Amino acid sequence: MPQRPEDYDCIIVGAGHNGLVCAAYLARAGRKVLVLERSDVVGGAAITEAIAPGYRASTASYLISLLQPAIERELQLARYGYRVLGRNPSSFTPLPGAGDGYLLLGPDAELNQREISKFSAADAAAYPRYEAWLTRIAEALETVLDDVPPDLLPLPADFRQRSLSQRWANLRRGWRFHRALKRLGADLPSALELLSGPARPILDRWFESDVLKATLATDAIIGAMAPPSAAGTGYVLLHHVMGTAGGARGVWGYVEGGMGALTAAVRQAAEDAGARIRTGCAVVGIETEGGRATGVRLASGERIGAAQIASNATPEVTFTQLLDRAVLPPAFCEAVARIDYSSASMKINLALSELPDFRCCPGKDAVGPQHRGTIHISPTLEYIETAYEDARRGLPSRHPVIELTIPTSVDTTLAPPGHHIVQMFVQYAPYKLAGADWDEIKDAFADRCIDAVDAYAPNFRDAVLHRQVLSPLDLERRFALTGGNIFHGAMPLHQLFGFRPVPGWSDYRTPVAGVYFCGAGAHPGGGVSGIPGRNAAGIMLQD
Repeated sequence: MPQRPEDYDCIIVGAGHNGLVCAAYLARAGRKVLVLERSDVVGGAAITEAIAPGYRASTASYLISLLQPAIERELQLARYGYRVLGRNPSSFTPLPGAGDGYLLLGPDAELNQREISKFSAADAAAYPRYEAWLTRIAEALETVLDDVPPDLLPLPADFRQRSLSQRWANLRRGWRFHRALKRLGADLPSALELLSGPARPILDRWFESDVLKATLATDAIIGAMAPPSAAGTGYVLLHHVMGTAGGARGVWGYVEGGMGALTAAVRQAAEDAGARIRTGCAVVGIETEGGRATGVRLASGERIGAAQIASNATPEVTFTQLLDRAVLPPAFCEAVARIDYSSASMKINLALSELPDFRCCPGKDAVGPQHRGTIHISPTLEYIETAYEDARRGLPSRHPVIELTIPTSVDTTLAPPGHHIVQMFVQYAPYKLAGADWDEIKDAFADRCIDAVDAYAPNFRDAVLHRQVLSPLDLERRFALTGGNIFHGAMPLHQLFGFRPVPGWSDYRTPVAGVYFCGAGAHPGGGVSGIPGRNAAGIMLQD
């Protein structure tokens, strides 16, 4: 395609947070960059929008921890209004009866000791050792998660051919990976179990009290179509304690103004660096010639040229919808077709006239410690396992697992005085239903979820003024999340590190020269980290 004056060096498909991060780094390096977004707003699944006049919620993604500190620093996001509001305590798990008690956890070690001791002195003694163990593993592997992953397996030439410089780069990354494993030292055997095994036996070895194990287990199943007893949930547990953007290792915070304030800051950083961003522009095809990218085609019929194209869409959208299958090797297409997008997540956003008044920890007239952090409606491991069993049969959980947050407990910008925003992340809501349709049953299931919270806080249902319900099908439609999977693909070991998105192609390149992959379907996976976008930009600049 001949260059025209309006053509670009790089085009980014999708203005989710990773696409915006990628654009910012490319523009800072002097590239002429265009970002194309099909929606009328930027941010992808990290947006803030009104659910009713005067009430704003983080529509999909709702907490921050995994954002890479280097991105925050290098893009000067604080200059553009990005601010994280800490939560202390960060976790509240109520038990069903008024006299059954509750568990608070957070960054305060003394609080943790007092709270856990209510249920088990042995667990209170073990908890600091457990946190130290996870911290050692997280710190040892941090460079691996931040880095471009090495491909550790020999692959046939028809699946991946590398230039000499690419082979040398892969060897260097492999050496860095080896050094990271060496840093684990005596923790290596337990770290390997955490990376590949189920979370439940690990938690069972460390602790005896069900409420503590159930609270910790929710980090192992978030976004996964799996119970804590399933292989791979150990890594999901580790993944969710890797971040520090919430103020400390493993602590999650609220973005002031909702998650859209983060992506607005990244957008401004990208535009100040020279990137151009167009919304309401759906890309329907990546065009190629002679095995190399030449530009993109929009739904309007407009064609825009560029030598480099980076897709922030899922692997399924990128490689089966945007690219012609004929330009991709058959073995690569088969690997893409095997990617697992199993998902069982639902998001419910509510506007409330008052705070929840919990039976086990009363109080609704002022924000208390029970309102600030993540509220876990999942009192035992068996509760979580049973909820999954329903989903395995294609049924929404009869007793759903709910992570409930109240950002207005610390952020007064989101609702009128005295009123509150509640965000409910719900599992298990299987994407594939047995004999039902999400458009027909989602409101009834949302009622079930509200009733589940009402059983713990009897004023909850009556306090609901407005609601927004996003089924797995809605998540797929609105945010192009294949299968409703919030991570752009499930995260068991065979879909991580050098195997993400598929074995042999974990360096953000694709089989088509000039086409790159910068979304959460690439290493290190889901969550608002910005790492795929930053790493992809680095590879594009190298090339």
